[in-house]
Amino acid sequence: MINVLQPPEKARSFANPLSNAYVLLFFTTLFWAGNTIAGRLAVGHVSPMGMTALRWIFACALMALFLRDEVKNVGKILRQRPWYLLLMALIGLTGFNAIYYIAAHYTTAINLGIMQASTPIFVMLGAVLFQGTRISMGQFAGLVAGIIGVLIVVSAGRIEVLKALNFNIGDVMILIVSAFYAAYSLLLRQRPAEWSGLSFFAALACLAAITSLPLLAWEITSGRFFWPTPKGWLIIAYVAVFPSLLAQIWFIKGVQIIGAARTGFLFNAIPVFSAIMAVFILGEPFGWYHAVGLCLVLGGIAWAERYKG
Repeated sequence: MINVLQPPEKARSFANPLSNAYVLLFFTTLFWAGNTIAGRLAVGHVSPMGMTALRWIFACALMALFLRDEVKNVGKILRQRPWYLLLMALIGLTGFNAIYYIAAHYTTAINLGIMQASTPIFVMLGAVLFQGTRISMGQFAGLVAGIIGVLIVVSAGRIEVLKALNFNIGDVMILIVSAFYAAYSLLLRQRPAEWSGLSFFAALACLAAITSLPLLAWEITSGRFFWPTPKGWLIIAYVAVFPSLLAQIWFIKGVQIIGAARTGFLFNAIPVFSAIMAVFILGEPFGWYHAVGLCLVLGGIAWAERYKG
């Protein structure tokens, strides 16, 4: 079991890789990139709101089986700060996934990748405006390098693609959920110190499962819902265990160790990892722009961390 309240000096030790913030956040971004691939594979195998609801229901079931002590504290936590927890569940879990899946029906993959890259910008601005965080020139330069890398990947290295971008309701939705997750990242710092990370996340997951039910009911009544196929159930199992459970818990721990502003830079890696995974899983071709983009994104993250001021 991961101790999310481990002191920072121990949490950064490489003796135990799962106690190092950057190892945890690397796998977090990798799992969330896998969620993008899972979303593409899910088309025709599981409906969007069905996957949103089932992923959180299954995640709650897994925690009830394997994290019983933490789940027992959920009721106590909910009574202490119900509105804070409801807000966090809505913007970081239920709302983010629901709007993301809807947006994917209205915008292109290129626009989707570019809009997702706005998350670190929202995190940085929020940290500066609301938390008094100082951003060094090194961090800003690393952020710019990462965004350029993402642009290269999602545009396949063609400037004419970027010039031809047309913004629609899907693009606006992705900007909204990017701001949602930036707010979620910053608000994680408001979690009371006496709450364990696992109990905190268990409460959020339970609320996410509950608040996703009205969306599922809407999908059923509108005739858009259908039962998952065997492949659909496998996809749900993946998103329930990795993006929904492990990635969220590790993200909470990463923010606790290094802060939301520094964590936000790693969001740039998600579109790049998604593109690379698409090559091996979906059979999409790998181009020079993938390599250049990956170097810029990861190099930008390393630069921002090296010159964080």
